[in-house]
Amino acid sequence: MKTTTQASTRTHTATPVATALQQLLADSYALMGITHHAHWNVEGPDFFQLHTAFQGQYENLFEAVDDIAEQIRIIDSFPVGGLATLAKQAGIDELPVTAPAKDFVAALIVAHEKTLADAITLRDTAEAARDLETQDLAIGRISWHGKTLWMLKSYLK
Repeated sequence: MKTTTQASTRTHTATPVATALQQLLADSYALMGITHHAHWNVEGPDFFQLHTAFQGQYENLFEAVDDIAEQIRIIDSFPVGGLATLAKQAGIDELPVTAPAKDFVAALIVAHEKTLADAITLRDTAEAARDLETQDLAIGRISWHGKTLWMLKSYLK
């Protein structure tokens, strides 16, 4: 009896929930990167306050990226990776190397608003699919981005 071994190739259908999760992953990774950049390069009289705030934000985003990627695996899909791939999908602009602190904050507001909108899309997509676990993840991200936006916008007033 002759046996042949075939390499197993698994194919995964990109469900609407997986697609929405992937978008939130890309957004969160890009936002983490620009927030870390702002943390490194912020200057001025509010340096200590912003440096500390940005650190808390990029640390939260780092954990969120892992949670989102793992949720993609839980629903039997695969998260994409690579800086160029994630940045292209996110469509979030990079920051200049140096800028006034208020410009860093304003750019982060734009990126958080985009990420928040995509988290809302994920929440609604997961609700339609009756995927309560993914919906819960999205609701947590919506809450965090909403609070972070409030704080960043308050700084600019």
